[in-house]
Amino acid sequence: MPSSKDYMEMDDKYCAHNYHPIEVVISKAEGVWVYDPEGRKYMDCLSAYSSHNAGHCHPEIIKALKEQADKVTLTSRAFYNDKMGPFLKRLCEVVGAHINDPTNSGIMALPMNTGTEAVSSGLKVARAWGYIKKKIPKNEAKIIVCRGNFHGRTITIVGFSTDIEAVRYYGNFGPYTPGFITIPYGDAEALENTILEVGPEKVAAFLFEPVQGEAGVKVPPEGFIKKIREICTKYNVLMVADEIQTGFGRTGELFACDHENVKPDVILLGKALGGGVYPVSAVVSTRNVIGPDVIKPGTHGSTFGGNPLASAVALKAIEVHLDDHLAQRSKEFGAYFLEGLKNIAKKETIVPIKDVRGKGLLMAIEFYTDARHIVQMLKDKGVLAKHTHSKIIRFAPPLIITKDQIDWALKIIEDVLVA
Repeated sequence: MPSSKDYMEMDDKYCAHNYHPIEVVISKAEGVWVYDPEGRKYMDCLSAYSSHNAGHCHPEIIKALKEQADKVTLTSRAFYNDKMGPFLKRLCEVVGAHINDPTNSGIMALPMNTGTEAVSSGLKVARAWGYIKKKIPKNEAKIIVCRGNFHGRTITIVGFSTDIEAVRYYGNFGPYTPGFITIPYGDAEALENTILEVGPEKVAAFLFEPVQGEAGVKVPPEGFIKKIREICTKYNVLMVADEIQTGFGRTGELFACDHENVKPDVILLGKALGGGVYPVSAVVSTRNVIGPDVIKPGTHGSTFGGNPLASAVALKAIEVHLDDHLAQRSKEFGAYFLEGLKNIAKKETIVPIKDVRGKGLLMAIEFYTDARHIVQMLKDKGVLAKHTHSKIIRFAPPLIITKDQIDWALKIIEDVLVA
């Protein structure tokens, strides 16, 4: 059997070098634990960027996957299948209570596969709504985004990223799609000023993350989400929440906007929606925004979007998140984990700590200097985490983690960090 070293060498030889992985090979996983080919055991504190909220290989989700795989996996949207309808019905029932629908037009969803597809689809929906419903002059619609955003990797999305090195790649992916305006994250006043400067009649949407995950778990000021809801309503601008990483309990509420009891007009979902076993994403909004007078047959599509295998998996993943009360677990155990990290930060550490922050089980330690070697040291002792922007280490274990497992992880983190 090939060794971990053999597998890493194969990756380096045959895979484009678009990632710089931590040097560990995962060959088996269950719950919060993963294993390498040599049998070494690690705690997963990344959860595939919050895809594994329910833990690795959740038995009910795997069962749904296997049962559906024996029946039919893909039909394309050229035909109906018997799984997409029940999945989207349940998705709309669950998410609909968190969507702003002042006219009670009803909740609808657009199924896709990856998170970046959900964002791209949401942008198309926002522009189409802007031209068809808001009557913005053609080719003049503007969408406002936030500095530090991470919404995916498609050619349009990278164009409004502010990560010059990694995402925009020093202009090597240009020219970029026009029509996007960037404001500081967490600054509601800047949003309103920008809408007024551009002209409210030309602004279709405001796209934001309730917590910026890839930026280093940046939590906006309290009241920010509520204030932008007021501004978007005032100027008839779609409030589009990218909950792809924060959705389904990651931050201690079912959706991160729930912390301020705010209902966006559009919610973008992915990652955990696929239960950690299959890529499933969706744009969820009202019939007024995404209905047949806005999105017509042929105007958008996906061969795999809404396929029966994805639908069966996602339907079960939704039920697992609700039945196992994962949002409540995240709230309770996230507070405990974060307190433990803050206690470590009070001690003398081998690399000075600038900040510890988070919501639910989405947390980060920010250092004053580069932290990649810290990630490597944690790996060597059995905890898998990932740095972002070189100085920040993110911790986001599966939401099924127990108090004893958190204590185990905190002991290792302290052993690594405290001199």
